[in-house]
Amino acid sequence: MSQIEMIDLSKSYNKQKNVLDKVDLFIEEGEFFVLVGPSGSGKSTLLRMIAGLEEITSGTLKMNDQIVNHLPPKDRNLSMVFQNYALYPHLSVEQNILFGLNAKKVDKQEQKRRLLETAEMMGISELLKRKPKELSGGQRQRVALARSVVSEAPLCLMDEPLSNLDAKLRSQMRLEIRRLQKKLGMTMIYVTHDQVEAMTMGDRIMVLNDGKIQQIGKPITLYNEPANLFVASFIGSPKMNMGKAVFHADLNQLVIEETIHLDIDAVTYEIPSDSNVTIGIRPEHLYPGTLNNTSHEIEVINVEQLGNDTLIVFGVGKEIWTAKWPGQWDVQVGEKIPIHIAIENLSFFNSDTGLLIKPATTSKQHEVVTA
Repeated sequence: MSQIEMIDLSKSYNKQKNVLDKVDLFIEEGEFFVLVGPSGSGKSTLLRMIAGLEEITSGTLKMNDQIVNHLPPKDRNLSMVFQNYALYPHLSVEQNILFGLNAKKVDKQEQKRRLLETAEMMGISELLKRKPKELSGGQRQRVALARSVVSEAPLCLMDEPLSNLDAKLRSQMRLEIRRLQKKLGMTMIYVTHDQVEAMTMGDRIMVLNDGKIQQIGKPITLYNEPANLFVASFIGSPKMNMGKAVFHADLNQLVIEETIHLDIDAVTYEIPSDSNVTIGIRPEHLYPGTLNNTSHEIEVINVEQLGNDTLIVFGVGKEIWTAKWPGQWDVQVGEKIPIHIAIENLSFFNSDTGLLIKPATTSKQHEVVTA
């Protein structure tokens, strides 16, 4: 097992601007921890600092309570899976998997035992004599994973390992990696820019932007209670709908993008009189209007039929919003349809700081009832 602690960890290439700025983080033993953020946010740099491939500018990195800032990669007892697989083209699958064990001069019998066990686990036993060029993308990814697993290192680092695969393979490999991590009990730190991967794989997620931590927490917490506007817009697919809003105390009304008017109790929602806020609402919380429950009428500007869901796109002032309705809906572009927007489904953010004021109150998880 392996635990990781970072204290005020920073990275700068020119000693002027930090690529990573004072990262404080603790990763538990056996945890699947995901680093997510847009390109250039610093997530891969942080992973390489943990691996020892990037020098730490300032701060402290600990592994199992030992400071490892100046420890070379080979002494950190970890494995790494790269985005481009990093397989040796002139070596067979078997030789690629065993390369690290050969370098460490592990006993041949032990090598064979680990090889057969890992190949069986990864479903590549029949590929051991092939060269990487004879494999598909998914098979190469399994070989890269096998090389990591065979080392039996307690810590595995993954840098966007699925980005070169098609959608179907990515979905399959997500399940395989998660199952493997749980079976082996290893600590895994996984870098991705894909928030769907982050939501479906991580025990916890850290959202990075411009080298700074935006939020750390369980996937469902980040979804229901985003710390700021960046997390709210980054986590969730389709993304959260946003709009500038003004509360008019004399009317007890919230006006969104000068278009949508909603009656609201300012005391309950802790909104200062005549203040400017930004509201957010998830696409699945924009409900179809009914005869007795319609708040607004919208004009449809686009429809996406997903089979199990229908995405309905419409304008709210200068913003483009998306409603996500379960099932298949016969809605046409240009059609005017009723919707229902409920105040309790709105998240409120400070427009100046971007920080969350109040999350939506209806985002509750369903409990499983057993007899």
